[in-house]
Amino acid sequence: MCGNKHWMVCRDGWRRSYSCVFIYFSVPIIIYIGVKRKVLHISFDVLSEAEYNLSYQLKEVAKMKVLVTGGTNGMGKGVAKILAGSDNQIHEIIILCRSKERGEAIIKELKVITKNKKISIVLCDLTKLSDVRNAIKEIHSQHEFLDGLFINAGLGYAAKRVETEDGMDPHFQVNYLSQFMLTLNLLDLLEKSENGGRVIFNVTEGGEIFWDDMQMKKKWSYENGIHQAMVAKRMFCVRLHNLYRKIKGSKVSFIGFQISKTVWTNQINIIPFFMKTMAKVMKFFGAFISIEKCGMIMSPLFTEKQEESLKKSGKFITWKKKKFTEMKQDKIVFDKEMQDKLWKISLDLCKDEKTAQIAEKHL
Repeated sequence: MCGNKHWMVCRDGWRRSYSCVFIYFSVPIIIYIGVKRKVLHISFDVLSEAEYNLSYQLKEVAKMKVLVTGGTNGMGKGVAKILAGSDNQIHEIIILCRSKERGEAIIKELKVITKNKKISIVLCDLTKLSDVRNAIKEIHSQHEFLDGLFINAGLGYAAKRVETEDGMDPHFQVNYLSQFMLTLNLLDLLEKSENGGRVIFNVTEGGEIFWDDMQMKKKWSYENGIHQAMVAKRMFCVRLHNLYRKIKGSKVSFIGFQISKTVWTNQINIIPFFMKTMAKVMKFFGAFISIEKCGMIMSPLFTEKQEESLKKSGKFITWKKKKFTEMKQDKIVFDKEMQDKLWKISLDLCKDEKTAQIAEKHL
């Protein structure tokens, strides 16, 4: 990788990093920062706590029930934390996660911090379509409706290609396909929302679909795997928006959101040393934001009035200059033929009769 610009991407949408050559200058800078940090009194943790406290100033809104995928870390945790603690703790948060241990730990942590007792988990390993089916059944058995769904979970850095038990590339399955299946099967609960159901997709710009090698068996890189899933999610978002606009009186909105700054997460623990070093330098100079700040930015998307949410439906937005701003979409996202192609391939890969029936209903 050294010598050329490369992509440093994690589950929270890491942006283009500096040239690898920069690594040679970063070590002495970090040493300098380590010495000066106490003098400058710069504390990322303190800033995060201050940002979190501001969440209680959010305006009064309706009580919402929101399901968050990937809610034990990063953007998902930030959104869950802020929503749980804001508006006098009226919102109910459901976290979809893979690990029971981590799920129970996050419930305990958020209940203590936010004083909100309406926090629960649903176990689901998104690398297994069988787990997705079980999670769908569990959610339907425990909830009569949903007001919001945050499609956020995703894999980031990977050292080598592996395959899921379903024979797919993990980035494609976790970051897109499993949540494609999950979303379709939860549409009926979102339709029952009295506040206007909304699905918020954590996405980034760019990417391409490798139609002849979607599982990337011929040419693999974790960056391309992530980017392919991102453009697939954006196409899915637009497709759902178009389908629901044909339904008279539809109250469900579908919004693609890109965070404007990289979110500091535990992804730092698994990336290579040189990337970790650069990340720490970039963090010091303000290239990252806390998960709490991210949650504060995004939380209005889940709590705003139905009319405002519907205005954003079908759009790709970000947070810029203290307001939500629409971003330009790639042409492929609006290509009806390509949408149809991805839709059919996705249904075939899901191999699930109920999902196919739901899809047929909305065509």
